[in-house]
Amino acid sequence: MSGDHEHDKSVTEVLRSSGSVTKLNLTSARVFVVEGPDKGKAARISAEQPVTIGTDAGCELALTDRTVSRRHAEIHREGSYFVVRDLRSTNGTFHQDVRIGEAYVSLGAEILFGKARVKIVPEEVPVEARPHVAERFGPLIGGDLRMREIFTLIEDISKSDVTVVVEGETGTGKELVAQAIHESSLRKNKPFVVFDCANQPKDLIESALFGHVRGAFTGATAPRAGAFQRAHEGTIFLDELGELGLDLQPKLLRVLESKEIQKVGGDGYEPVDVRVIAATNHNLRADVRAGLFREDLYYRLAVVKLTMPSLRERAADIPRLAEHFLELNGASLSIDPSCYAKLRAYGWPGNVRELRNVVDRACALARGRSQVDLFEFVLRDDDDDATGQAFAEGPKQGLAGEDGGMDLGLPFKEAKGKIVSDFESRYVAKLLREHGNNISLASREAGIDRKHFKDLMKKHGIEARSEDDEET
Repeated sequence: MSGDHEHDKSVTEVLRSSGSVTKLNLTSARVFVVEGPDKGKAARISAEQPVTIGTDAGCELALTDRTVSRRHAEIHREGSYFVVRDLRSTNGTFHQDVRIGEAYVSLGAEILFGKARVKIVPEEVPVEARPHVAERFGPLIGGDLRMREIFTLIEDISKSDVTVVVEGETGTGKELVAQAIHESSLRKNKPFVVFDCANQPKDLIESALFGHVRGAFTGATAPRAGAFQRAHEGTIFLDELGELGLDLQPKLLRVLESKEIQKVGGDGYEPVDVRVIAATNHNLRADVRAGLFREDLYYRLAVVKLTMPSLRERAADIPRLAEHFLELNGASLSIDPSCYAKLRAYGWPGNVRELRNVVDRACALARGRSQVDLFEFVLRDDDDDATGQAFAEGPKQGLAGEDGGMDLGLPFKEAKGKIVSDFESRYVAKLLREHGNNISLASREAGIDRKHFKDLMKKHGIEARSEDDEET
C-alpha cells in the first residue's frame, strides 16, 4: 500500500477477499503528512513518546519543507486527546484555520505546520480471525467462512465495552450482529435499545437521543428520557448512523467521550453507562472523505469495524436460512430442493431480509400446497408492472415512458408531487396484491412500519383485509 493511502485503512474490518481482521490500537497513534513535499512521512505517538516536528534531523518527524522551522512543534498524548504545542515557529501552527500556541485535539485532527499539513490517525493492529466451529451464533446463522469469522470476532469483543461499527448492504443482518454482541456481553440482562437515525423527525432527533426537560420547546409538556438514558447500563444500537446530521455528530462525540448527556433545554449533565454499537449501509470512510461524517467521531466509534457479506457472497447459506425462516413461520410446508440453484443465481438486492420476505410470502400464499418452489415467490423485475420497472430502473424510465410521466405544464413541486403520489399508490397496491392483501407482510417487505403503510393506504384509498385477519 502506498504511503499516501496508509491512513485510509484504520479500523477493524472483516475483509471480503481474505477474511483478515485488524483492530484500532487506541493506546498509540501516528502523525501522518498528508500534504507537502514530505507527503507520506509518519511518526508514532504514544503516551511515553512525544513527537517533535521540524526540519532538524533530530526531530521524530523530520521534514524538508522550507516553511517548517527547525523545531517547529511537538505533539504528545494526554488520555484520549493529543496536545499540540507550537515551539515558537516562524510560520506558525494552525488548527481549524486558527493559529495556536497550544491546543487539545482528537484523532482525525488536521494540523498545519507552515505549509505542511499533517493528520493524527490511529494505528491498526492485525488480528487473526479464526472461523467459529458453530454455524450459528445467537440470532445469526451461517456456515459461510466469512460469517463464521464474524462469529469469532463477536465472541472475542463481547466481553469488553469496545465500540463497534457494522457496515453492510441493507438486509444483511446488521441489527442481529448488535443483538448477538449484547446477548454475549456482561450487559445481557440490561436494556438493548434500538435507535433508528433515519426514521426520526429532524427537529426531534436530539430529544429522542438525549431526552428533554419540560418546556424545552413547544409541545414539551413533560420531561422525556432519551434513548441513551433508556439504555443505561445496557447497549444502544444506532441504526443507519450514516444518516445522522453533521449538526448532531459533535454532540454524539461528546457523549461517547464524557459518558454524559445534556437533555434538550437542560442546564446540567447526567452520567450514562452505555455500550455503543452502530450500523450503516454507507461506507463511513467514504463519507468522511466527502465531508459528510466527522473523522473524529468515526475513529471514536469504529474501534472495531466489521462488514457483513451480502447474501450473493454467501449464497451457499440460502438453504439453511430458508429452512430456518420456514421453521419460524410454523408452516407445514417443505421447500422443493430443485429451486435452490435458481435462488443461488438470483442477485438478492434485499439480502437476507428479502429471503425472509420470500419465505413469508410463500407461507401466506401456498394455498394448501405441501411443497413450494420458493423462486415462484421472488419479486423479480420481469414480473413487475410499470411501477416496479420504474422503481428498479430509476428516473430515466420513470413511471410512464421515457419522460417519466412528467407534466411540464405544472410547477416543479406539483409535477414532482404528482409522480411521487402515483408511485406510492401503485407501489402499495402491488405489494398488497403480492402478499394476498396482508398488511403486515406488505409493510415488512416495504421496510416501513405498519402504521405508516396503513396511512399510505388511506391516503390513496386502498383497502385490504382487516387487522383482525392479519398475520403478525
